[in-house]
Amino acid sequence: MSADAYVPRLLDGLLDTLLHELPAVLVVGPRATGKTTTCRRHAKSIIRLDRRAEALAVAADPDAVLADLEEPVLIDEWQAVPDVLSAVKRLVDDNSRPGRFLLTGSARSDVFAAGWPATGRVVRATQWGLCQREILGKVGAPSFFDFLFDGDIRRIGIPARAPDLRGYVDLALSGGFPELLFASSDAGRRRWLDGYVDQLVTRDAAEAGVERDPRRLRRYLQAIASSTAGIVEHKTLYDAAGITRSSALAYDGLLELLMVTQQLPAWSSNRLLRLTRMPKRFLADPALLSALLGVNRLAVLRDGDLLGRLIETFVFAQLRPEQEVSEIRPSLWHLRDANGRHEIDLIAEAPDGRVVGIEVKATSAPDRASARHLLWLREQLGDRFVAGVVFHTGPRAFDLIDGIHALPIAALWGKVLSA
Repeated sequence: MSADAYVPRLLDGLLDTLLHELPAVLVVGPRATGKTTTCRRHAKSIIRLDRRAEALAVAADPDAVLADLEEPVLIDEWQAVPDVLSAVKRLVDDNSRPGRFLLTGSARSDVFAAGWPATGRVVRATQWGLCQREILGKVGAPSFFDFLFDGDIRRIGIPARAPDLRGYVDLALSGGFPELLFASSDAGRRRWLDGYVDQLVTRDAAEAGVERDPRRLRRYLQAIASSTAGIVEHKTLYDAAGITRSSALAYDGLLELLMVTQQLPAWSSNRLLRLTRMPKRFLADPALLSALLGVNRLAVLRDGDLLGRLIETFVFAQLRPEQEVSEIRPSLWHLRDANGRHEIDLIAEAPDGRVVGIEVKATSAPDRASARHLLWLREQLGDRFVAGVVFHTGPRAFDLIDGIHALPIAALWGKVLSA
């Protein structure tokens, strides 16, 4: 694959649908995940506001510039001329025909703060890093979540050459940044990731207007990386980084805004009491572990705790794009009771209250004990419980208990079997 080749994204289909029905779409996501590249394929005109000449022309009279362009119009790096949003609002108010505008830009601007001028006129879609289904060119199938909630899990096939544990570690450490697809060596990939983190803790943080010490921000991000996929007391994190609670709160807001980290909220239910309210924290891309912690495959395989965290972070990174394009649009949570007796890695809840439980195990041979927390949840929820999945690193899919399935992680990018 050449560096100029386009890798079709799951978001392509969603953008086609949204532009067919709605006037304006804002695509957000972490830096360097291919937002502009994807949106260019859906636009007939492009304004790049990171180019000074174009920015000056748009700033002089944004309404006039936008009105003369063939639609859909891609406005790239919109935050360079914030007034362009007010122009989009006015044009959409005047004529709300579908497919008028696409906007992309830096997550550094809090577009959903008070004063955002396009509320109700611009819908949001998220572009995460590449998932394996995209890398392998299998974007045509419905979302994995739609199969789960529709009871079609047996239609999901397993690739003939599913990775083993070492293969999954390699995939996780390779990450989902499109530019890393074309890195010819581990050294080149590592250099790119080091540069990404350096820019994050220096330039990106500064442009977001957050007062920070780059060294302390890096230490805090390293603490989060060490505990990715974990439920950790906030004090533990900021003590490890040697910063105050107020600094940690500011850094949390910054990292969430930049979409470098994500806090998965705790699930609650009227049927279940005494559940923890603490969030579960993830790095957005598991490859960042190598830059932040200086680890490689051998180091991960020697550390059972880190191995489990990396594999779960990798699976979460595969599921986020599936959530974005799902027809059902489930919300994602984690579950842990207050005394720690029951813990489930991921809870997917449909708008109608139905639930799918997901566990991730860095083992090739899950057994019935691996499903004990999912079985407990099924007993608590009754008909609300649709299915349980235990993802593992082995080659086979099989039923652990009625309604609870053991699936290789590679099922997330397997071929859809005929009905």
